[in-house]
Amino acid sequence: MSIQDLKSAIPDYAKDLRLNLSSVLSNDGSPALNDAQRWGVALAAAFATGQRQLLAAIEADGAEQLDNSYRQAARSAAAIMGMNNVYYRFLHLSSNEDYAQMPARLRMTVIGNPGIEKADFELFSIAVSAINGCGMCIDAHEKVLRQAGVSTSAIQDAVRIAAVINAVATVLVQTS
Repeated sequence: MSIQDLKSAIPDYAKDLRLNLSSVLSNDGSPALNDAQRWGVALAAAFATGQRQLLAAIEADGAEQLDNSYRQAARSAAAIMGMNNVYYRFLHLSSNEDYAQMPARLRMTVIGNPGIEKADFELFSIAVSAINGCGMCIDAHEKVLRQAGVSTSAIQDAVRIAAVINAVATVLVQTS
């Protein structure tokens, strides 16, 4: 399945998503990101949604833009953020401050050694954290990205891609 096939499955009530999907995955629509960043964010976001058709389409259309290390890192970002976003959102939302003083005791070495440029992995991670709604993780990844010299435009592009991917996944789940 390609993104073009996927777009034809999006009903008219969500036609803005068809247009946005094409836009955010283009150089003109996400100009602050390079191709590997753009498609890596899309792949991490698609993996985070769990929507198989969307994931297959992003993998197929992004294959030329992503080498194996970037595909692996995108999946790793979605996987590790799936865990971290739940844990750190709990810390953030819990009124009991004792939990924040306790060690997490969760293995997350991939964050320190993602196999690709650290800033690119952080873009993938912030996109997934936005989908999963973890403000604490969003703040942490945004800080690392800004310290690495990543522009606010690039961060916004990554989150816009995640927003569109998440919305498309929601519509596809409802229509299948």
